[in-house]
Amino acid sequence: MERILITSAIPYINGIKHLGNLVGSQLPADLYARYQRGRGNEVMFLCATDEHGTPAELAAAKAGKPVAEYCAEMHEVQAEIAKGFCLSFDHFGRSSSPQNHALTQHFAGKLAEAGLIREVVEKQVYSNADGRFLPDRYIEGTCPNCGFEKARGDQCEECTKQLDPTDLINPRSAISGSTDLEVRETKHLYLCQSAMKGELRNWIIEKTTPANNFGKAWPTLTTSIALKWLDDGDGLQDRGITRDLDWGIPVKKGDEDWPGMEGKVFYVWFDAPIEYIACAKEWADANGKADAEWERWWRTDKGAEDVKYVQFMGKDNVPFHTLSFPATILGTNSHNKKTENSEQWKTVDYIKSFNYLNYDGGQFSTSQGRGVFMDQALEILPADYWRWWLLSHAPESSDSEFTWENFQQSVNKDLADVLGNFVSRITKFCRSKFGQEVPTGGTYGEQELELFETLQEGLASYQTAMDGMFIRRASQDLRAIWVAGNEYLQSAAPWSVFKEDPERAAAQVRLGLNLIRFYAVLSAPFIPQASAKLMEALNTSDDSWPSDVAAALSALPAGHGFTVPDVLFAKIADEQREDWQERFSGTRD
Repeated sequence: MERILITSAIPYINGIKHLGNLVGSQLPADLYARYQRGRGNEVMFLCATDEHGTPAELAAAKAGKPVAEYCAEMHEVQAEIAKGFCLSFDHFGRSSSPQNHALTQHFAGKLAEAGLIREVVEKQVYSNADGRFLPDRYIEGTCPNCGFEKARGDQCEECTKQLDPTDLINPRSAISGSTDLEVRETKHLYLCQSAMKGELRNWIIEKTTPANNFGKAWPTLTTSIALKWLDDGDGLQDRGITRDLDWGIPVKKGDEDWPGMEGKVFYVWFDAPIEYIACAKEWADANGKADAEWERWWRTDKGAEDVKYVQFMGKDNVPFHTLSFPATILGTNSHNKKTENSEQWKTVDYIKSFNYLNYDGGQFSTSQGRGVFMDQALEILPADYWRWWLLSHAPESSDSEFTWENFQQSVNKDLADVLGNFVSRITKFCRSKFGQEVPTGGTYGEQELELFETLQEGLASYQTAMDGMFIRRASQDLRAIWVAGNEYLQSAAPWSVFKEDPERAAAQVRLGLNLIRFYAVLSAPFIPQASAKLMEALNTSDDSWPSDVAAALSALPAGHGFTVPDVLFAKIADEQREDWQERFSGTRD
């Protein structure tokens, strides 16, 4: 049994996320977590809400609520929607938790001891109209790299270029829209990333070979972005890790005050990744477990040396997860080794990154309210419909696009015609001819043995794709397994065989009913609701992952009772598609 630690990029607290956010991190992470659990491995799957920084303050101000109250409310909203999409987090935490406060301050103190934090007097934008400094997202303007006119002060959404607020052309306040801005001096802490460039390069290069701890090289998308940020232009630069904000984790050096940093907070991109670790402690504390229980996942000196750690994220998050966060962990670990401190933290083994999912000719955008959002999706269809389409069209090698026509076609053909139709035909035929139990009699012949061989090959291909996190390929392999059952049923035609050889038809139906359980187990990572419905209809809790197909297809013995399930997947009518297309053609308020 392997131990797999999985984290999904933590979503900003500023509103409900859209389907592009979902498919770029949380959903494929859930797919992988469910699959690994199904294979019998020990899994810790963590996520949280990212509650600090300007997105939280701006969203709270827009809602007319204190920021702490707003964050608490939105965390509950996001947690409920996550449940609606069957995201199987072991814990869904909060970056504003006391645990993250303590760990963030702890890491900052260790990095300071290591000489990897320096104080910098810098020039920063100050808004006279708002009476405050305007860090990161409080400033909007034109990106100097690509010309995008709505770039933020920390990063351009269009080209993913990491920015400082003073880099923007024609800057304006995101609070008031005022252009009455001036530059003033303020003191901040910087993480000395440049001093770690060599160590980071060696660490990244090691991840590009299959000989690494995970046994699989990082995807090209991940490594190309990491190395680009490491080497482009002037190369990796030191990065500010504090901000002049009211809401956030107060700057401290461990448990001690940090002279000159009074009234400042840590930058959200410093504390947010540390929440991955803090989330595990939140999980332990919430379940009455000792610290050793979460430390065995994160401390390599306390049992995490055999853990395989996988991160899921969109490509815009890759620079922070391949450079800034590793600099925090590696810098702390190196310092601890030099001081003979046993404290050693786990670094990521594999980063599965995604391109963007576009929406009907444009981009999804939370800030601009464009596209289908997670709560809206669940209002019109159950989660499995969305899970299947999103995962089977995951933007792995390039950007992909959501269109209502494609969504309708995929649901109707894959879920309704292939899987749903098979389940309906075999269960209803059995009920009409043999009653609601697995029929007895008959033996398997050449046709069935050929199916076993086809399915054994299909299972191996599916597992290879899932192990490798090739998500679209895995969905194709799973669909092919469904199709094989349909083709067998069509060829065997038990409804015709029954007239001349009822026992032969009984064997065919017995196999068909066992195929349903086989499908339910294999399909659970993709469509858990439908899987659970099938298992319930078959009156079985045996969800053991198959190794030998022939054995798996005899799990339901003759005489085992079942019920005919309701329609598994209803087809999407043209009228529904047209209505939804019109409804979501504008922007969300």
